[in-house]
Amino acid sequence: MVSIQSRYTVFPSETTPNETLFSLCEQIKLRTHAPLLYVFKPHPRHDASTFVNALRHSLSQALTIYYPVAGRLRWIQGGRWELHCNAKGAQLLEAICKDVSLDDLDDFVPTHLVSQLIPNIDYDVPIEDTPLLVAQLTRFPCGGVTIGVALCRGAIDGIATMRFMNTWAKLARGENMETAPCHDRNVLNSYKAHSGLHDHSEFHPPPPWLGPLGKDSKVAVAIVKLTGEQVKKLKHKGNSGSSSQRYSTFEVISGHLWRCVSKARYAGKREQPTRLSTLVNCRHRMKPPLPEDYAGNTAFPTVTTSSFGEMMQRPLSYAVGNVRAALERVTGEFVESALDHIDREKDMNLIRYNFHYPAPSVHKGAYKGNPNLFVVSWMNFSFKDADFGWGQPVYFGPGYMDSEGKAFLLNDANGDGIIVAISLEASHMDAFKRIFYRDIEQESLISKL
Repeated sequence: MVSIQSRYTVFPSETTPNETLFSLCEQIKLRTHAPLLYVFKPHPRHDASTFVNALRHSLSQALTIYYPVAGRLRWIQGGRWELHCNAKGAQLLEAICKDVSLDDLDDFVPTHLVSQLIPNIDYDVPIEDTPLLVAQLTRFPCGGVTIGVALCRGAIDGIATMRFMNTWAKLARGENMETAPCHDRNVLNSYKAHSGLHDHSEFHPPPPWLGPLGKDSKVAVAIVKLTGEQVKKLKHKGNSGSSSQRYSTFEVISGHLWRCVSKARYAGKREQPTRLSTLVNCRHRMKPPLPEDYAGNTAFPTVTTSSFGEMMQRPLSYAVGNVRAALERVTGEFVESALDHIDREKDMNLIRYNFHYPAPSVHKGAYKGNPNLFVVSWMNFSFKDADFGWGQPVYFGPGYMDSEGKAFLLNDANGDGIIVAISLEASHMDAFKRIFYRDIEQESLISKL
């Protein structure tokens, strides 16, 4: 339904440093691209057919400021990579969608149609030839547009991505940038300390599926919404029994998700291990802190493991407490130890696989099940600042989700509540959605007794 009309290579508008950047943190990332989708309603004073020209010009300026994004990754010894700032440029695609209006996209659930609004990256191309940034402007018959962005995970983290996108938008509005971001990857590498301080279980293989063979491996994607009142109910129950520290919105919703997913997947094995994984922005956890405008990767993984039986039997506060403990262990000292662990690792692909993908099934043959959950927070991302002169986006979220057992948490565009985009086995999705809302009301009723 989406047809690509034009392809442009966009280079930095000025000469940029021709340098090589290397970060230990970026070695644990994937070479794949994070899919971001921005949706804009029709603008009364702008023509969507000429919008691409403004995007091209401003992107060229943005690539001068964030010049590593215009470069390429390249392999070095030991399965590692470095970022060569060679100004090969980013890609900008112009597309049209003739048959569907923005109102037909059903809350922009990241399924097949919505995924067409995100650039398709060819990973059969050598890594040295793969753009780190590919963006796609798609025009709709109603006059609205979407901007789909694919940004390489191995080059930039979520915080830096938001700042890059907001810089691009600011330049598109004709405004100037006052300060440049920090691109010095040695700032983080310099924290590396001796190993042995921590057990880095986040790099160990995740628990495999022990239950009976699944019905199929088809992945379903859904968006579930929490109103502000429902978030309050969950936080009230999650904080019951904790007189000292109050759990955050992220901690409570992550714990709730973990319990609901475990219940939906439960197949009679209470001893089934289940791991919750997430990422922590470590800019402010280092001593001294990293520069606020550090433009590399500082998202370090952390995990917590329990069992289906514990998730089903224990209260919400148990799961939430486990999430809190996983986040609190990521101190500056923990990151230093993790950097040393990464530096000593001989097989980088093993580390990348263990954290980012489900464990292989203990059953021979194809994938049969996944007991684990990976929760990513896009909460408090300043996506409304991404006004390219077209007004604030009416929606921001992941453009597609093709791996089972992953959830994104986002602020509702109206400022009231949280949106959860989640991917699970299709056979578990209906049960999950039923349990997700049922448990909120049950928890609320129990807390009033």
